[in-house]
Amino acid sequence: MTLLRVRTLSRMANPRVLALAQLMRLPNVFTAFADIALATAAGTAVQPAAPPGFWTTAVLLGLTSGCLYLAGMVWNDYFDRAEDAAARPFRPIPSGRVAVHTAVLLGTALMLAGLGFAALAGGMGEGGWSGEPLAYAVAIAAAVLIYDGGMKRTPAGPIAMASCRFLNVLLGLSMVPDAALDLPTRLHLAGVVGVYIVGVTWFARTEEGLSSPRHLLAAATVLVVSLVLALALKARLPLGSGTVAFPYLVVLFGFYVGRPVARAVTTPGAREVQAAVKRCVLGLVVLDAVLATAFVGLPGLLILLLLPPALVLGKWVYST
Repeated sequence: MTLLRVRTLSRMANPRVLALAQLMRLPNVFTAFADIALATAAGTAVQPAAPPGFWTTAVLLGLTSGCLYLAGMVWNDYFDRAEDAAARPFRPIPSGRVAVHTAVLLGTALMLAGLGFAALAGGMGEGGWSGEPLAYAVAIAAAVLIYDGGMKRTPAGPIAMASCRFLNVLLGLSMVPDAALDLPTRLHLAGVVGVYIVGVTWFARTEEGLSSPRHLLAAATVLVVSLVLALALKARLPLGSGTVAFPYLVVLFGFYVGRPVARAVTTPGAREVQAAVKRCVLGLVVLDAVLATAFVGLPGLLILLLLPPALVLGKWVYST
């Protein structure tokens, strides 16, 4: 996004609100909600009936995930403010549209709110308060700060980012009793999302300049691996689970993200790579919806309803 475009959008919306929305990468929060929606779908499929407090817990975990995601975006720009001042001066902090102390307060408040919602979620079940949602929330908060604070600049950056998403899916699954969903299936489901994010993050590492076709191809290969893992998920579920269309939906999703990715690999300019990254980031909503169909059938595609608001907001707020 250019400085001219930021100025144009600022005239179309409240400048203060727009700056904060850009700081938080607001369109992307729907991908965090989608992870929890996926876990909710899995929970409804493996239990004969939703236990008391199940849906309230799901809402609270969605709020937990959303707050922690938005906090992560704020801390990302806080730690990058010196680099952004030189390379991306249009961003909210270096442009002066959001003060540094405001970013710190907002990032802290969002993170604490996320932890608070997780603590509340732990008290919604039948067996008394459970510390599992809060433990996952603390782990996500730590992973976010480790990634934003410097690990993203290391070769382990994509794995560190993926750990946040991996833990986010497990956060959602914390509402599902251990007896209803075994640990290997939980790890497999979260692993599909985690491996996908490794590929997306690796693909995005040099999105603002000329990327290496070799690195882009390697990242694209990781994305393919995530889809293979998605297909293998079905083998862990009871016969008759979900829909017979599941493998075809996985393939369709592959084409959905694969076309811009292939275009970027062959023409590795900033515009092509950024377009592929945006498709892949918001495509996580689509991936979660497809994975949900393995558990609950075609109703899992209702998660796609999270995509339109993300796309609409994306017209005003950049997402990468």
